[in-house]
Amino acid sequence: MHVRTYQKTDEQGWLRCRVLAFLNTSYFDNVLIKKETYVNSSIELVAIIDDQIVGLLDLEYEESDHTVCTLGTGRGGMIWHVAIHPDFRRRGIAQTILGEALKRADKLGLAYLEAWTRDDDWVHAWYEKQGFTKRSSYLHVYAEGANEMDRWFDGVEIETKPQFLFAHYLGDEKEQIKQSFQRVYECSGYVKTLLD
Repeated sequence: MHVRTYQKTDEQGWLRCRVLAFLNTSYFDNVLIKKETYVNSSIELVAIIDDQIVGLLDLEYEESDHTVCTLGTGRGGMIWHVAIHPDFRRRGIAQTILGEALKRADKLGLAYLEAWTRDDDWVHAWYEKQGFTKRSSYLHVYAEGANEMDRWFDGVEIETKPQFLFAHYLGDEKEQIKQSFQRVYECSGYVKTLLD
């Protein structure tokens, strides 16, 4: 296996790896049809085995504080994607690709890395094993169907009737929200300090 910088010709392999990696996670429906580009500078890495992309990591970093990240002090880097092809898990690929990102972040003088993830316990455990600490959370709420949609739009007169809603819930009544909607995820923010 080798880790290198993402190239435009990697896009289909990157997309395939990401969608397969996300299938058995709470991000199962977060399917992309093209790779994102970033407003700020980025570290975009792929792990290759036998000419196949088996892992990826995208990290957008700040030129000035709090333009991308929110949970740390100093210039940060946001990990937008870490994904390992399911046929290649448990081989240290994620740790290796993160290690390369950390080397590059260190050369850039980044003070910390930030990452957000949902309810998958194994993902939380991986971040903690890599030295990340949970700092914050909020809810991702999906509303579907008349019953759930009426909770959002009850009494609102509109000519277009939404059929699906994705929302961020930032309030204090998390348990009530979790009880009120079928599909709710806690989105947790993790931080790894790089500079002391």
